[in-house]
Amino acid sequence: METTTPTEFEQDLLDRGYSRRQLAKVSALLGAGAVAMRTVGAAAQQAAKPVAGAVRIGANECWTGPFPVAQEAAFKLVREGNRYEPDDEHAKLFAAVAQVEGIPADRIVAWPGSSDPLSRVAVAFASPTKSIVTADPTYEAIWRTGDWLGAKVIKVPLTKDNAHDVRAMLAADPNAGVYYICSPNNPTGTITPIADIEWLAANKPKDSVLVVDEAYIHWTDTPRAAKLAATRDDVLVLRTFSKLFGMAGMRLGLTFAAPSLMAKMMRYDGGQVTGMLPMTAVACGTVSVAQADLIKARQAEMAANRDKAIAHLTRKGIKVLPGSKANMFMVDWGKPAKDMQAALLAQNVQIGRNWPIWPNVSRVSVGSAEEMDAFSKAVDAVWKA
Repeated sequence: METTTPTEFEQDLLDRGYSRRQLAKVSALLGAGAVAMRTVGAAAQQAAKPVAGAVRIGANECWTGPFPVAQEAAFKLVREGNRYEPDDEHAKLFAAVAQVEGIPADRIVAWPGSSDPLSRVAVAFASPTKSIVTADPTYEAIWRTGDWLGAKVIKVPLTKDNAHDVRAMLAADPNAGVYYICSPNNPTGTITPIADIEWLAANKPKDSVLVVDEAYIHWTDTPRAAKLAATRDDVLVLRTFSKLFGMAGMRLGLTFAAPSLMAKMMRYDGGQVTGMLPMTAVACGTVSVAQADLIKARQAEMAANRDKAIAHLTRKGIKVLPGSKANMFMVDWGKPAKDMQAALLAQNVQIGRNWPIWPNVSRVSVGSAEEMDAFSKAVDAVWKA
């Protein structure tokens, strides 16, 4: 029987404990199957299909589009759409982000959103013998990809303040391949203190990777983990333009990491994926990151809308999990969340889902002032304690 020599990436996976059967699944996610990888990542969000005409506060989208000045930059690239890259757009983006974040430009890579690199982390650094340690509840993309591939996934409850319990995460597997922190956390919107993230970086195994998902970091002025990715070779930070910057449909995300770390994620088909970004999104992102005053104003508008809606619920005796600093909050109805979700949808208001660990708790995204008023009125119409 003819035998074939494993490729370099196949041998790497075999060396980390994947079987040849699991190798086939990995191959389905990579190379010609790169679209499948993005599908797995996107499916993990489980965002409901939008209902036409409804108030849409279920998918953590921004209530408005990109900043007008950023829209103008994108429109300019539409007019130059005959060129693959009219004027070194990638380099401009990396320079702008480096200036804002204080991280070397060679540690920044752009992606079509953040689901692809997050799923890619599971392939590159986890395995049946090297686990993914994550919180529960949190954003599930990485653990769903890990489960599908056959990597070991360990879920650790949040602290009483709904932060990641970093010491419990390390204790759960002192030799994990990946430790995943989402801060602000999705779905709770709560912050894991930077001191705790730094502690985990300092105490985890040297050959493991700490992944910090900061998709919602722009909604708050809390200290960021980018400085860890700027100085360490074992920390990867994820960002997205889908939230505060109002670019969810434009698909643009970033990773911050040492070139040596990124090389392990790029060695499959990463170069092809990152090279196919629409220049309109890149130009829009380049201008967006530098708009400090506009970012502050959007932060303040969101916080006011969020706090007003939470105050309304609290006055009605409805429990809201405290501490959210992001454009979402969790409502504990004290009864099945799916029933409340359906009742509100009948009032033409589409809120988010619940997480299996909290079946009575719904995630509500923060929309415009008008949208949050509509949410409050819908709750008034259907709420029975």
